[in-house]
Amino acid sequence: MSSPFFHKHVFFCTNQRDDGEDCCGKHGAQKLRNYVKDKVKELGIYSNKNRIRINSAGCMDRCDDAPVLVVYPEGVWYTYKNESDLDEIIEEHLKNGRVVERLKI
Repeated sequence: MSSPFFHKHVFFCTNQRDDGEDCCGKHGAQKLRNYVKDKVKELGIYSNKNRIRINSAGCMDRCDDAPVLVVYPEGVWYTYKNESDLDEIIEEHLKNGRVVERLKI
């Protein structure tokens, strides 16, 4: 069996609903997704040995937990409030492979 192309693949729900219902887009998800993408590059943790991909996704059907992201291949779901929470996910999960239990859904 071959190894995955990406060692970590992070999907941010960035869905924006027009109907007034809660959604990740209302929590600044696109801006925070861009923050993580830039931070991963800035920290230099993306390499051939540690390929990390940060993607936007449409509705992931976790609106009650908004905003959300999921990290594969582990399938760990997180909610977050700010850049500090995301810094912790970057440092602990993406860089060191440890789940951030306090943010896990």
